[in-house]
Amino acid sequence: MSKLVRIVIQLPVELKEKLDALKQQGYTTSGFIRATLERELNKLEPRLDSPQRKGMNK
Repeated sequence: MSKLVRIVIQLPVELKEKLDALKQQGYTTSGFIRATLERELNKLEPRLDSPQRKGMNK
């Protein structure tokens, strides 16, 4: 795994409680969030590679 960086986000109490409940299923909060972000960002990759997006970064 590459070098890790820390981010801090604020969550509604209800979401935090759901994340805490995942611990009973063997998940860590960081692991769950990392896997969810990777899955969702991979879905976006084809769109991010489109010519329109590339031109916006110039």
